[in-house]
Amino acid sequence: MANGLDDVVAAETVLSDVDGLGGRLTIRGHSLPELAGRWRYPQVARLLLDGFFDDLPGDAELAEAIGRARVEVFQRLQPIFPTLAALDVYSGMRAGIALLPDGGTLADALRLIAAPAVLTPALLRAKRGDKAVAPDKGADHAADMLRMLSGKANSPDLARALDTYLVTVCDHGLNASTFATRVVASTQAGLTSAILAGLGALKGPLHGGAPGPVIEMLDAIEASCDAAGWLRDEIVHGERIMGFGHRIYRVRDPRADVLKAVVRQLGGKGGTGRRLAFAEEVEQAALEVLRVAKPQRSIQTNVEFYTALLLEAAGFPAEAFSNVFAAGRIAGWIAHAREQQTTGRLIRPQSRYVGPVPDLVA
Repeated sequence: MANGLDDVVAAETVLSDVDGLGGRLTIRGHSLPELAGRWRYPQVARLLLDGFFDDLPGDAELAEAIGRARVEVFQRLQPIFPTLAALDVYSGMRAGIALLPDGGTLADALRLIAAPAVLTPALLRAKRGDKAVAPDKGADHAADMLRMLSGKANSPDLARALDTYLVTVCDHGLNASTFATRVVASTQAGLTSAILAGLGALKGPLHGGAPGPVIEMLDAIEASCDAAGWLRDEIVHGERIMGFGHRIYRVRDPRADVLKAVVRQLGGKGGTGRRLAFAEEVEQAALEVLRVAKPQRSIQTNVEFYTALLLEAAGFPAEAFSNVFAAGRIAGWIAHAREQQTTGRLIRPQSRYVGPVPDLVA
């Protein structure tokens, strides 16, 4: 029996390949270093969606269409921002997305891509009593997300950093949220229904909910003034060290290095630079503590560790980290949903019954 479906191939895909032993991520024939920091998010969204929509335009036209979709989503949902803001920011985003049309067209897909970038800043601002900032349809996607959050233009370096993050997490094999998306898409449900399944899976602390606790861990270690001691104590008490270990990678997560480099570029000599230096000390302490405590396993730094630093530097509170993760991953989910619908079939695995058996009547 494949407990947890380990090593079971549930789909053939052209979208991404995760090489857990080699520490490599391939997205439609491109290595992660080829894309991250070099391609803008709308370009990578087009790469993922290519072949799944007959009316998919070129790079520039698609970026413009995503900008128009941001405006449309804002106009549709602005009246209920106060209601959505009464929920936690992730649930509010998910509830807002649930109100979008549940079709299968490119227009439906672009609204879904736009929605997390619009809803997350709007709900965060509403929670602190500020008015939502309307999108700028002509702005870069990541830059507009930051502008809608802060209410002002941000530095190009910060916008580029967020854009690199969105690209870095855009797709990653058949992870839990992508598999959930494909299961729902296989029923021929609309894209919104499929994306809501992905959002539900991403909320879990073993998936997209992981970066937030990294900040809590760093703050706790800083207060303790003893990184190694704090980490050893967590392991003794059976706690997971956040930002370390991965279900697939047996070496360092390649996304961690991409994001670490981005944070370093942002850091300079300011607060982000000091935060990075401290995080690097914690990383080295954690790797050594894990090596000694769990010598039979190779537990390395994963994407969540430096995700936390990057999103903190961008001005997002920890409770919104999963929202930003969704803003990047949603293009991958849509591509997987369309791939499943066009090349796959209804996903219906078998189960083995191990419960009580009724008495047989002679």
